[in-house]
Amino acid sequence: MPGARHTQDHPSPSGAPRTDLFLDGHCLSVAQVAAAARSPQRWQVALADDAVSRMKRSVDLKNAVVSAGRRVYGVTSGFGDSSTRQISASKAEALQLNLVRGHNCGIGPAAAPEVVRATMIARANCLARGNSGIRPEVVGLLLDCLEQDILPVIPERGSVGASGDLVPLSYLGAMLAGHGTVLHRGEQRSADEAFGEAGLEPVVLAAKEGLALVNGTSFMAGFAVLALHDATEIAFAADLCTAMASQVLLGNPRHFDAFVFSAKPHPGSVASADTVRRLLGQDRATAHAGTEDAMPDGLGFRELAEPVQDRYSIRCAPHVNGVLRDTLAFAADWTQVEINSSNDNPLFDTQTGTVVNGGNFYGGHIGQAMDALKTAVASVGDLLERQLQLVVDEKFNNGLTPNLIPRFAHDSWEAGLHHGFKPMQLAASSLVAEALKSTMPATSFSRSTEAHNQDKVSMGTIAARDARTVVELVRQVTAIHLLALCQAADLRGTEQLSGPTRDAYTAARSVSPVIDGDRGLEFDIQAVAELIATGQLREAAGGPRLATHTGGNL
Repeated sequence: MPGARHTQDHPSPSGAPRTDLFLDGHCLSVAQVAAAARSPQRWQVALADDAVSRMKRSVDLKNAVVSAGRRVYGVTSGFGDSSTRQISASKAEALQLNLVRGHNCGIGPAAAPEVVRATMIARANCLARGNSGIRPEVVGLLLDCLEQDILPVIPERGSVGASGDLVPLSYLGAMLAGHGTVLHRGEQRSADEAFGEAGLEPVVLAAKEGLALVNGTSFMAGFAVLALHDATEIAFAADLCTAMASQVLLGNPRHFDAFVFSAKPHPGSVASADTVRRLLGQDRATAHAGTEDAMPDGLGFRELAEPVQDRYSIRCAPHVNGVLRDTLAFAADWTQVEINSSNDNPLFDTQTGTVVNGGNFYGGHIGQAMDALKTAVASVGDLLERQLQLVVDEKFNNGLTPNLIPRFAHDSWEAGLHHGFKPMQLAASSLVAEALKSTMPATSFSRSTEAHNQDKVSMGTIAARDARTVVELVRQVTAIHLLALCQAADLRGTEQLSGPTRDAYTAARSVSPVIDGDRGLEFDIQAVAELIATGQLREAAGGPRLATHTGGNL
């Protein structure tokens, strides 16, 4: 059985086709985790046969060294600064249960179900590498819980990112042992009750198994894979907004000329400019209708009908969004390594028959990737809010109405009563400020913890949670801007749009009707944000299909 085999030939309970995803610790992609976490009914996740074989060999090695009476960290010794205290093998099971129960001290809101599913898939895959001394049956139960929609309730706060996500992942370990609270098909109940209803039996955690479950980076990775997926949609939406803003402002499409970006070929900027040109339409992208004639002879000065070049938020947009695109590329690569790694301690080297202590639980790469991602996403949010400011301000919007209010005759009763997108711009400004505030690098705030055993920690989990929050805020800003651009297109005339941008306009108008007067738009924002999040906006505009099964991380 290969490590990442995919089929579409068996139905889910609802009759829809399902995809098999076999975990081998090596081949799992970021896109697969995001897809399976968000659409669990469409995926069936199991261990690959070769993973099971490797896991059994590591368990055999673990049992041999325990039987020999050797001191093994976290197996026959305490944890952290308690590693100088050795216990007999007869206490090994009790030690593991105490580890997972004792770390159930998380704080704050419960992580969303999709984050918990992503965590479970990543943790199972990391253990599938076969270096952790955990039985396949334990990981199999974890995947059975995923199949039965039994999810541990995990508070978001409480991890410093080394030794991995001890506190959050302890809720996963406790669930497998039949303890704690779970969500079962959306309802909270005890793990024991949910297991009984689903016909599952909790496990007795053997030596090292509690530590294998909690001593890793899978909770921060769960946030990371979803933030990466969502930021990819924002990157496309930002290019779409840039194209539409250029059109409704009667801007200069030559700012996105391939020649410009070939002269400074950062891959992300090149891709962003390519996308904007395609969205503008080939004819519009290669000719600037407002090109001025030469200065007439004998004339020493004249006022031009329009500026030679657009403001930075339009002209430099691919350079801003290009940073996000390039950040997505390296951050996805780093996250892919993380979810295909053995990131607990100690590890069992079955080739040499040795037990090796190390620090693979350190979440430095996830932390740095997410600090970079949240900064790049927030910068794109700031860009889009600047574009929005140009569109709503009559001093800069090239003949559109103040705040995009509908056009009313001066003697109309409605004249002077409407404020249009003025409140929406205020809301967008607030959201961007909050996103920018969250870009403080979490990885800079390492703390010495656990009696100075964990004296340098990653803060990767906080960085990943921040990235999630920034992505959500900027998606809402993008939705507000897109609504404003649709309103501007209505005022300017939708013939200014190209085929792709007109299709995006139609998608947005399908959930938000034309704004012919002041009304509350909070539900319109939510509806358009959902179009962005689900990829429907990208698909409507003919954007690229995101990888799910094979071929790339995102």
